[in-house]
Amino acid sequence: MNKIISSSILTLSLAGLSLSAVADTTIRVTSQLPDTHPVSQNWIEFGKIIEQKSNGELNIQLFPSAQLFKDKEVPEAVGSGAIDAGTTFIGRFAGSVPAVDVIAVPFIFNDEDNIRAAVAPGSDLRKAIDTKILEETGARVLWWQAYGRNVYLSNGDPITEPTDITNKKVRTYGKVHGWTAEALQGAPTLLSGSKQFLAYQQGAVDVGMTGVSAVKSRKLYEVMDNMTLTFDSAIEFVAVINNDVYESLSAEEQAIMQDAAKTVEQQLRDQIYAAEAQTVEEMKQHMNVIELTPEQRNAWQKATQTVVDRFIEETGETGAEAVSAIRSVQ
Repeated sequence: MNKIISSSILTLSLAGLSLSAVADTTIRVTSQLPDTHPVSQNWIEFGKIIEQKSNGELNIQLFPSAQLFKDKEVPEAVGSGAIDAGTTFIGRFAGSVPAVDVIAVPFIFNDEDNIRAAVAPGSDLRKAIDTKILEETGARVLWWQAYGRNVYLSNGDPITEPTDITNKKVRTYGKVHGWTAEALQGAPTLLSGSKQFLAYQQGAVDVGMTGVSAVKSRKLYEVMDNMTLTFDSAIEFVAVINNDVYESLSAEEQAIMQDAAKTVEQQLRDQIYAAEAQTVEEMKQHMNVIELTPEQRNAWQKATQTVVDRFIEETGETGAEAVSAIRSVQ
């Protein structure tokens, strides 16, 4: 009899553990950035919010520094369910949804306020792009993660006019950035962020396109003399989740995640733009920082306006809708 009772207690205990495991949902998240980076910290903050609001039933497990997947592998990994969720540069979805590259179109945004309005949750741009990413890849966008704006780096004479790019080899990090370099009569060279320092140091390229934060974090000021604040395009990452994983959650759990996503998206955007302004000031101690005059900016816009037409031609109706969505909030 004692053996039977003990067996029953053990069975009930195991059943209880099983039910507990089912009740608690751990979402595995991949990030190519270290856990100390603001984008990874953004996920950690998201995890804290959903864990608190779900009374511990929802939580995340972050795998930073590309432990599981590289940046370019994230769209397929999340879409296929190889990983529950992840963060990646939005341009990594361009193969399936070419319209995502609209944020890289030069001078499509007037300023920071225009970026904030255009990419805000629920905006026409977000509806068009987020929906298309879900349809084409099976990855659902939870929120966009701001990364800053594009600038140009150079050695020797500073870049102030669009003609200063003529016949120069330009480091780019996406197809549309390459089109921009071509429109400026430069020669685009696609290089990953980690290869910038050595490329600039060895003179493999003459000009660099990058984000302000990278100038500081990668110490590019040690190998480049000038930073021109064109701020001609936005750099955005996206936090995505496998749609089957998302649909397996209850309506209440989905609502918790959506609310948390809106909160952390705003937090990161505020943090990134504040840090961008601070970094610009810091870099003035290490390099020549050039701000374009309204006349110079206008000249750059005219020199690169063909890129917009090329983008629409290449991306079709979805791309045209994305351009219209941005222009409607200018």
